[in-house]
Amino acid sequence: MFLKRCVRRKCGKDHVYWQLVESVRTPRGSRHRTMAYLGELQAGEQKGWARLAAHLDGKAARSVRQLELWAGQESEDTEPVPDHVQVNVRGVEVSRVRDFGGVYLGLALWGALGLDGLLRKLLPDGREEVRWDLMARVLAVARFIEPSSELHVEAHGYARTVLSDVLGVSADQVNASRLYRTLDRVLPLKREIEQQLRQRAGEMFSLQFDVLLYDITSTYFEGLAAGNPQARRGYSRDHRPDCKQVCIGLVVTPDGFPLAYEVFAGNRTDVTTVEDMVEAMEAKYGRARRVWVVDRGMVSEANLAFLRERGAQYLVGTPKSLLRTFERELTEQDWHTVRQGIEVKLVASPDGAETFVLCRSADRVEKERAIHERFVKRIEAGLTRIAERLDKAKGGLDRGRIERRVGRLMGRNSRAAGGFEAHVIEDASRPSRLRLAWSRVAAWQEWATLSEGCYILRTNLVDRTPEGLWRTYIQLTQVESAFRTEKSDLRVRPIWHQKEDRVQAHILFSFLAYAMWKTLEQWAKRAGLGGGSARTIIRELQRIKASDVILPTTAGRRIRLSCVTRPDANQQAILDRLGLVLPERLGRPRWIENPAKPEHTCSLDF
Repeated sequence: MFLKRCVRRKCGKDHVYWQLVESVRTPRGSRHRTMAYLGELQAGEQKGWARLAAHLDGKAARSVRQLELWAGQESEDTEPVPDHVQVNVRGVEVSRVRDFGGVYLGLALWGALGLDGLLRKLLPDGREEVRWDLMARVLAVARFIEPSSELHVEAHGYARTVLSDVLGVSADQVNASRLYRTLDRVLPLKREIEQQLRQRAGEMFSLQFDVLLYDITSTYFEGLAAGNPQARRGYSRDHRPDCKQVCIGLVVTPDGFPLAYEVFAGNRTDVTTVEDMVEAMEAKYGRARRVWVVDRGMVSEANLAFLRERGAQYLVGTPKSLLRTFERELTEQDWHTVRQGIEVKLVASPDGAETFVLCRSADRVEKERAIHERFVKRIEAGLTRIAERLDKAKGGLDRGRIERRVGRLMGRNSRAAGGFEAHVIEDASRPSRLRLAWSRVAAWQEWATLSEGCYILRTNLVDRTPEGLWRTYIQLTQVESAFRTEKSDLRVRPIWHQKEDRVQAHILFSFLAYAMWKTLEQWAKRAGLGGGSARTIIRELQRIKASDVILPTTAGRRIRLSCVTRPDANQQAILDRLGLVLPERLGRPRWIENPAKPEHTCSLDF
């Protein structure tokens, strides 16, 4: 793997850009396969990419571990600082303390996914003052390390990081208007970005894409969102039915790496989104015999028929009411233990085209039993109070009113309502008075005891073991984990944008930040830090700062050193495991009393 120099002539001028390529053998002989488009590179950047290429050669699966940060290069017209000067130690100052560790990590992940080169290629230079790919990098890193609004990035977020030193974009150039326009520029590239993520994830971590996990969530708006036709009121997973919302369907691999997403109207029911998502995935990656794993809320006969017609396979949850069909199988003892407390068994459908997987969880048995007992006690106490009130009444009570009260009691405790029969009748011993006759239903109690902790799966997969099917389905927790990370750590909610395209772009950058998050998790997992340590790693590295040390010389001039704080023991252990080496300084020492000279811009080379 090596760097390839390319020249493009535009407007009568030659433009040099670089590609990261590798040599591959084909039936027609040796050919160059492009791994990443890097755009125009400075000398220091070329050296950094060359180092990375040397590490990547034959080792793509662990390439992200070889990332290093190298000091930037001074421009040729910058007056160099001598190696030895006399310093007045009484006048030494420290200023401009800035966030470094989180920015460093975010930029490393952004580069590892090849998004810098991709956007540099897809967003060519125009008349803009600041390149769009640089602004996209600002938005993505900000969403990754400190999720907030574009207004916050303009007012506070950007200025207190080293991004201005790294990207060469001053704080006054990063304003909300330019950030909003960056959203507009990047949104049309959604498909190319998703394809890039899939390719890089497969190269770095050898991820498999034959099993796709799909689920849907919602995120709500602050404001009326009158300009967004997708903003509707519907079932809110955030418990905000008072707010308009949109629904987000997400497809991930069994490892939790995001592949694609779609945004639906806020009042869209889950079951109606499956066909749209399957067709969108086929349009992006072609029709293949993939296995779709979805929860029971998206299951319908129409959806299953749709998947079968397209040659797709599926493993889906089913409504618990279907358990009644397998009452005899539940009583039999031929269960297979897949892990402690989990038992499964296979039951073929009558036509043999599908297989049903009965599952029973000991923990779930205890949970559902406690729920049933709680509702049973509530109903018993409520019926007892109604009966006592009727016994004490001297007559004149309305039968309909009492029956409605019983109905409300059953409705509030519907999980156990089937276990009771209650009737308001005439009291034979006291004319013109009413009494409540109620009793427990033994058949309901027997079925509840039998079915507690049980659920059922449905699949058209063949030659799969009960253990394999159950483990595949339980991977849906990866999508749920993705939604928790998106909402809590990356703050995809609430949405403050009011226009439809801006909302779509906001979700796109949240999707990109989550891809960076999962890349870090895979990286950490391979480094022996555990797959769930991303949050800890980010928090620890964010404590690493950069600051300017001002050294007054005895000659009357001052020197600026941009220094990085030394990691403590915990931070150094993380960096060592990840294979990251922090620089001691950002760039070289430079004079600060020569306004005719341009300010130094350091570069991150990977």
